[in-house]
Amino acid sequence: MLHVTGLDHIALTVRDRERSLEWYHQVLGMEQRYQEVWSGPDDPVMVCSGNTCLALFPPDTADPLPAPDHNVIAMRHFALRLDRKNFERAQLELREQNIPFSFEDHTITHSLYLFDPDGHRVELTTYELT
Repeated sequence: MLHVTGLDHIALTVRDRERSLEWYHQVLGMEQRYQEVWSGPDDPVMVCSGNTCLALFPPDTADPLPAPDHNVIAMRHFALRLDRKNFERAQLELREQNIPFSFEDHTITHSLYLFDPDGHRVELTTYELT
């Protein structure tokens, strides 16, 4: 049996790669990587934090469908893990940037939920409850 060592990246279709790059950089502090390799119009824009990356792909059509809701068989959201200090900081910074989010206590984690410019649901979670 194989052994997975971690999640490398999540591939997202976005309407405007530059707008999404800016959002993930400004809101979540992710940095662009691999632009020296992938710079074509159909290539993804990679944004990363540590070993966690998102591949932001252009749609294959000029009129892409919106992000699915919970009634469609699809990815519901993706979660990025934060330590407690950065979880608290995220709440302050999201409020300062007027980015709406919701808080949920999942007993073993605390999570913030927000949406990126294309409607992808992003979870920021911490297992450090105190």
